[in-house]
Amino acid sequence: MSDWTSDANESLSISLVRSQKDKEALGDDELYEGFNPTFTYPIYGEDEKIYGYRDLVIDLRFASGSLEQFLSVNYSEKLPSTSTVDDVEGILGRFIPPGYYTDETAFLNRVEEDATSFRPSGQLIYSYTRSVPNSASKGKRKRTGITQPLDPQSEDAIEFEVYHTTWDSPGFREYHRKMQLFILLYIEGGSFINEEEDTWEFVVLYEKRKRRDSSHTVSYHFVGYSSLYPFYYYPEKIRLRLSQFVILTPYQRRGHGSELYKAIYQYIVKSPHIAELTVEDPAEAFEDLRDKNDLEMLLANEQFMEEGFGPQELRVAGSIGRARKTGRAEGEGEKPTVKGKMVPPADKAWVEKWRKDLKIAGRQFQRLVEMLILLNLDPSDKVSMRAYRLQVKERLYRFNFEILAQLEEEERHEKLEETFQSVREDYHRILALVS
Repeated sequence: MSDWTSDANESLSISLVRSQKDKEALGDDELYEGFNPTFTYPIYGEDEKIYGYRDLVIDLRFASGSLEQFLSVNYSEKLPSTSTVDDVEGILGRFIPPGYYTDETAFLNRVEEDATSFRPSGQLIYSYTRSVPNSASKGKRKRTGITQPLDPQSEDAIEFEVYHTTWDSPGFREYHRKMQLFILLYIEGGSFINEEEDTWEFVVLYEKRKRRDSSHTVSYHFVGYSSLYPFYYYPEKIRLRLSQFVILTPYQRRGHGSELYKAIYQYIVKSPHIAELTVEDPAEAFEDLRDKNDLEMLLANEQFMEEGFGPQELRVAGSIGRARKTGRAEGEGEKPTVKGKMVPPADKAWVEKWRKDLKIAGRQFQRLVEMLILLNLDPSDKVSMRAYRLQVKERLYRFNFEILAQLEEEERHEKLEETFQSVREDYHRILALVS
């Protein structure tokens, strides 16, 4: 039976197809065709196997911008049709809009047409630039690790643009039906959203690329997107929940996820009707991305850091408790220590004020504050360490109250200490990600 069984993840080949002239602008290491999904169980079943074929290739192509689709199923042998032979195209066809191309020439003609005519729908809310692969400016970075900004008009620059859209954006409902398949293929537990719920919002990331000829014709290429759902927030605002977030394989591990997250966050901060951003059941990789970007945002906020830990010139990593530990008095060569609002235990009123201003959800902001304190904490200072440990344990106790309340006092203390040590270890891991 195994001779006729194919792995669905390996058999499904996905391509983002560009026009011939757009392909000429690509660097040697840019590959946008022939990559595989992470998951296929929502389509082909929990074991992600397809039965009845040898050398099975499911060729699913998208026009790189418009996402028009082409589907072809190829194999060297197929068992006679029986109830046990899977209808490969029929099954996948239930998850993509009808009218997809099956004629390769017609599809490639459509790709050529859409390359110059397709434009994103919605409102442009964010943009950034990257150097063209293999260009002279590639890899130039400041000492901070942040890529130097490029002139968007430069031949060495690729622009990336983020658009905010809703169902009311012309043509977007149809476009969403083409791109939503990526949620099933790349997000574990992902599912299609309900189109009947008309309050959904979306942010979509595109690569904006110029051709390297005299025309400098611009084309747009889909990179990824996120879906957002609003909830009422008393008395007259909304809380926006990030529900889905996906960056396609060819663009992963290049910082595009962070840029898309920044676009969403900046949109929320600038929108007076939105009170805060929350995230629905985040995967571990997304939690790391979110933590890293939130921490970098806070570290770059001079007012926040100065109020929290004192002036920059007196603030170095591990500085909390140092002056007290040395025992030297001010004027004996030791710089004066300024007690900031985040010196443990952090000032709760101050923390809540900044949380509201920055529109970050409560638990997330408390974790960020705890990480920043740890970054600035002298681990050999027993007084500060004890205050920090109690601050973190208080949050952990409240968050896990129902479980901890059922334990005996001694066991409860042991479990809290065990959890605290695990959390602190993870904080160190996350802080190491921050540039």
